[in-house]
Amino acid sequence: MKRTLAQLAEMCGGTLSDLAAYGAVHVEGVFTDSRKPVEGSLFIPLVGERFDGHEFVQACLEKGAAGALWQKDHGDAPQGGGVIVVDDTLTALQTLASAYLAESKTSVVGITGSNGKTTTKDIVDAILSTTFKVHKTQGNFNNHIGLPLTVLSMEQDTEIVILEMGMSGRREIEALSLIAQPDIAIITNIGESHLLQLGSRLEIARAKAEIAAGMKPGGLLIYNGDEPLIKQVLAEAETKQPEGLERFTFGLQTDNDDYPTGLMNAQNGVVFTTKQSGEQALTLPLLGTHNVVNCLAALAVARHFGVKAEQIASGLSQLKLTGMRIEVLQGVSGLTMLNDAYNASPTSMKAAIDVLDGLKGYRSKVAVLGDMLELGPQEKELHHGIGEYITPAKMDLVLTYGPLSANIAEGAKLHMPAEAVHSFENKEEMTRYLLENLHSRDVVLFKASRGMKLEDVVESLKIAPLQNRVD
Repeated sequence: MKRTLAQLAEMCGGTLSDLAAYGAVHVEGVFTDSRKPVEGSLFIPLVGERFDGHEFVQACLEKGAAGALWQKDHGDAPQGGGVIVVDDTLTALQTLASAYLAESKTSVVGITGSNGKTTTKDIVDAILSTTFKVHKTQGNFNNHIGLPLTVLSMEQDTEIVILEMGMSGRREIEALSLIAQPDIAIITNIGESHLLQLGSRLEIARAKAEIAAGMKPGGLLIYNGDEPLIKQVLAEAETKQPEGLERFTFGLQTDNDDYPTGLMNAQNGVVFTTKQSGEQALTLPLLGTHNVVNCLAALAVARHFGVKAEQIASGLSQLKLTGMRIEVLQGVSGLTMLNDAYNASPTSMKAAIDVLDGLKGYRSKVAVLGDMLELGPQEKELHHGIGEYITPAKMDLVLTYGPLSANIAEGAKLHMPAEAVHSFENKEEMTRYLLENLHSRDVVLFKASRGMKLEDVVESLKIAPLQNRVD
C-alpha cells in the first residue's frame, strides 16, 4: 500500500494532527511490531490486555516511521511526526484494509472451514498464480488483526487476494467477511474443532456460514455439499447472504456440482478425474482423498476466473504447502514417516488414518496418535471414536501419546489385537519403543494437535538408526 498520510487519514476515518506539515508525506505499508520498525511505513499501535503499542509511538517515529496512528483516549499525541488520531486503532486498521481493497479493485477469495482451509488456500494460490498476480494469507494471519495486515501488505497491482478466515467463536468470521467483502467464498467442511467454544457442530456450521455476510452481491459461495449442516444453515432466515448469491457444491457424493469420477493413489499423491474436468486426469502431489476434495474447491475457483486446463495442471505440479501437512519424510534408516502433527480434530484424524490405509508396498503400517485438544465435554468419547475407527485392515500397530489419546487406545482394542495397541504418557519412552520395534520398510503416521509436539519424535526418528533395520 502506497499512500500519503493525508490519504490514509481519510481512508481510516482519522484526523492528521498537522495536515500542512505532514499531509504529503509518502507512506509504504504498515507495521504493528514496534520491535521491528519499518522506515517509511505507518506504525499502528494496538492495545491488548498486557501491552499498549502507544508506549512506542515516539520511538518508532524517531527510528524512521513515516507516521503513526494514535487512539484519542490516550491523551495528547506525540509531536515531531505525522500522527493520525482515531477513535480506536484496531478499528482504524480494519477500516484502512477495507478501503484499500475497495480502491484496488482486487478480486477477493475468502476461505474458511474446520479443516483444510490452509491446504485449500495453497492449492488455490498455486493454480491462480499461473495466470494472475496473487497475494495470500501467510502463516496463521487469519484473524481480526492478521487479515487486515495481509491485505495492507499486498502490492497495488495484485489481481486476486486469497484470505484465510479463522475463528474461535460466533461473529468473528462475519467481521472478517465485512472487512474483505469476498467475490468468492469457500467453506471446506464442518468438523469438531471449537466444540469447546461453540458446543455443537450446528453452531460451528453457523459460524462458518458467516463468511457469506460480507460477500459482494452476485458472489459465488463454494461449499462442501457432503455436509448437510451447511445447506441447513444457509436456509435459515438468520444467515446473512448477499443478493444474487450463486452456489457451487463439491464433495465425494455424486449429487454435488463437482465430485471425483476416478481416483488412483500414486507414490506421493493422487491422480484423479472429476465431473467438471471430464477425461482430463489431474495429478495432486498430496496424499489422501480428503485433499482431492479440497482441490475440488480450488478447481471451482480456477474455472470461475477462466484459468485454462493446462495452467491448472501446471499449478498443481508446483504446489507448495504451508507448515506440517502430511509431509512425507525419509529417515536415515530408510523409514518412511508421514508428519501430520500440525493440528488434529476427529475429522482430520480419520482422514489421516485413511491416508495410511491407502498406502501400499510397506512392510507394516504404524500410527502414532496424540491428543486432540479443545474438543469440549465430549473429548473422551470423540477420542474413543477414533480408536473404534481403527482396524487391522488399516494398520498393523497403533501408539498413542497423552492422557486423552489413551481413550483412542481403548477404542482401538475393540478391533485390534492387544499386542498391537500401546499407550504412552512419556514421549521419550514412546520414541525408544519405536526405535526398538520399527523396521526400515515400515511407514509411520504422526497425527496430533500442535500442542502435543509430536514433531519431536519425528525429528528423533529422522536421524536415529533402527535396531531392527531390514535392508
